[in-house]
Amino acid sequence: MATRTSRHDLAVESEAGTWLARYVISATGTWECPYVPDVPGREAFAGRQLHTVDYTSPQDFRGQRVVVVGGGNSAAQILAEVSRVAEATWVTMRPPRFMPDDVDGRVLFGVATRAAGGGAGGGVSDLGDIVMVPTVRDARERGVLHARPMFVRLTAHGVRWADGAEQSCDAVIWCTGFRPNLTHLAPLLPGGRHGEVETEGTRSVDESRLYLLGYGDWTGPASATLVGAGRTAKATVADIATRIRES
Repeated sequence: MATRTSRHDLAVESEAGTWLARYVISATGTWECPYVPDVPGREAFAGRQLHTVDYTSPQDFRGQRVVVVGGGNSAAQILAEVSRVAEATWVTMRPPRFMPDDVDGRVLFGVATRAAGGGAGGGVSDLGDIVMVPTVRDARERGVLHARPMFVRLTAHGVRWADGAEQSCDAVIWCTGFRPNLTHLAPLLPGGRHGEVETEGTRSVDESRLYLLGYGDWTGPASATLVGAGRTAKATVADIATRIRES
């Protein structure tokens, strides 16, 4: 828990003790706060429901009927794996957008950085949402990389489509992303505990001694990726070092 203590210091409290710091960097990520949409009937479904964060192996679904929900990389990659051992159905809110086969993480970071700097060309979203990694390309070759529009509700034994038809399934895998969990910063940012915080670079606008790293594009271009996090971290440390020298 981070709290204000004086005009100069912030206090960071934990079970191990309390530390006073002139600056605090929060880099807790988003994986502790998986997001599952409030779909009608979700509580009534008798099968298994799990989020991406709880997925470990396609073998857990061998011989089952599985619905994979989501339009991003996790959904496409899990579909690619599960469809080899199970009857898999992919559903998305909007038609999935696949990137060109030759686009990888470094290409994406370069595009995001240029866009953030006001350079020519579009941003990452203009390329698509799904990176065509080998397993996803294989799923395309097998003819399983096709999505249906989102179902309207869950039933006790499956899903109901917009036309009223029902489809039975044994499991639903929610590949629906994460939200920043900023509860540890509540005393400093009472309005931003569960969402985005207004920042200049990675520095909080409301509390200038606080920096946030790796929570998504609002903390720097592609900052939730390994490449992007490294670059924004270096810039953050450099900014803090400059402020210390000048104080």
